[in-house]
Amino acid sequence: MNKVLITENGAAAHTRPVIAESEARAEICVSIRSHADILEARRRGRELGRALGFSSLDCILIAAAISELARNILQYAQHGEIRLRPEALARNAGIEITAADPGPGIGDVGSAIPDERFMSDSLGLGLPGVKRIMDEFEIVSKPGRGATVTVRKWRSQFAQPRSHAKKPRATNGAALPGKTLDE
Repeated sequence: MNKVLITENGAAAHTRPVIAESEARAEICVSIRSHADILEARRRGRELGRALGFSSLDCILIAAAISELARNILQYAQHGEIRLRPEALARNAGIEITAADPGPGIGDVGSAIPDERFMSDSLGLGLPGVKRIMDEFEIVSKPGRGATVTVRKWRSQFAQPRSHAKKPRATNGAALPGKTLDE
């Protein structure tokens, strides 16, 4: 069995704490058998991301990762499932996305993630792109028995709400207070 685990900080996945019972929500499972199912999985992933407080940009990245993983299911295995699950690490929220299929599996996991510059013929992501936009990435595959790709995205602990206050600026050739027109 081939297994690759790559985390942002190098920690093994089995060392992360389990989500607290009070924070637990039901896992969302979307069966992937058609392109319509990909759209449903994306929608559910964006909704979960928003519910967990992810930024709009992170929700877009989550949806892109789901699209690529689900597209791979259709292309290589014809059917499978996408599972979405909220996660918690310390006081930070996250989302876990698992793509599983009973297809042919990946014979050489290393070749499935060749070079960060590799571009697939789909969204331009491929597995290297999914790895790049997510915080954790893991593939478990046994040839002839399918593949499972698990990725996680953590909400930034340092994210600050955007201020909608406008910065002062000069108008009609007038300088800002404390500034000259030459600055």
